[in-house]
Parts: sequence; C-alpha cells; structure tokens
Amino acid sequence: MFKFKLQKVNGKKIAFFDFDGTITTRDSLPEIIKFLKGRTAYYTGTLLNMHWFMAYQINLISGDLLKEKILTYFFSGMPENIFQEQCDLFADRVLPGLIRPGAIAEMDRLRKEGFEMVIVSASAENWIRNFAKQLSLELIATRLEVKNGLVTGKIEGKNCKGAQKVICIRERWDLAAYEEIYIYGDTAADKPMMALATRSFYQPFRKA
Repeated sequence: MFKFKLQKVNGKKIAFFDFDGTITTRDSLPEIIKFLKGRTAYYTGTLLNMHWFMAYQINLISGDLLKEKILTYFFSGMPENIFQEQCDLFADRVLPGLIRPGAIAEMDRLRKEGFEMVIVSASAENWIRNFAKQLSLELIATRLEVKNGLVTGKIEGKNCKGAQKVICIRERWDLAAYEEIYIYGDTAADKPMMALATRSFYQPFRKA
C-alpha cells in the first residue's frame, strides 16, 4: 500500500519595496525640506551643515548621525501636528511627481496576483504614510522622536536602513509562511533586505 505525503501549499505572496530611488526618482528628504522650508532655506541650511557632510565623507561620523544632524537642523522644534499636516500635503502635492510610473504599474500587477505589498524605507514615515495608505500598502520606515508635542529631529529607535530593514521585516512577518517573496531595491544598502527574496529586483524601474 502506497502512502502519499501531501505538501501543504498556502500560496501566500509578499513584496517589499525600497522607497527612495526605487519607487521615487530621487531622495525624498531634500524635497520635503524644500517643501516645508523653501528652496532658499534648504540651500542655505545645506551650506551651513557642510562640515557634517564632509565629516561623513571621511568616516568621522556615521550616516545615521549625519541624518540626525540634518533632520534636527531643519525640523527640530516643529509641533508634531503641524509637521504631520505639512507632510501629508507634501504626499498629496509633491510625491506624485516623484513616483516612477513603472513602480506603480508593477504594484498594480502584483495586486492582481494577490501579493501583499510593503514599503520599507529609511525616510521618515511621516511623509510616506499618506502615499502608502492611498495605495493600500503596509509601511515600515524610520520614526522621528517627539517630545512634549515637538519634533526633535532625532531618530526614535534605529534608522531603518541596511541590515535594520531585515530586522524590521522579521519583527512583523513570518517569511517562512510565504511561498513567494519579491524585493525591490536600488542601492547596496538594500542588499541585506534583497537577500531575503525568492526573487529580487535591482533598480528595476529606472527605464520604466
């Protein structure tokens, strides 16, 4: 008598997308600063913080510390509710012009195939949240510290970049439960996350 071992197939699928440079045509941080503070303030602030950029280039400070210095300079002291309102306006008015059409087309295709979809970004969740919500995407992103109702500019917890993306993903999803895991990225910092994939896509929308 033959015994057949039945293999359970759940068919679950999930896709993780980096945001800046993958879904967007360029980094969203300079764009949100320009939107909130104006172009003159952005370029002036960049020049006044050039010593931090130089320190990063010669490995005197980390990328995370550089990011905090810039966030603190431009956003520290802003009431959280006003900051979020402005970030939501940015998502409605500016982000659509930064989005790669190929990324949206891919999301539409994956949605029809039954994929769950997640944005995983080092950018602050504040200015991505509305975009993700409009497209019914889950969101993992860097969180900014708020004290006494004011944005401090410091990162709450850890910057969601590089290996930290993997940690954040595993904290929320049991990847062993998924048959297909698609991951989309555009820089070396996305490589740890892309190693989780059953299929990975590097800079997939550059010509789309």
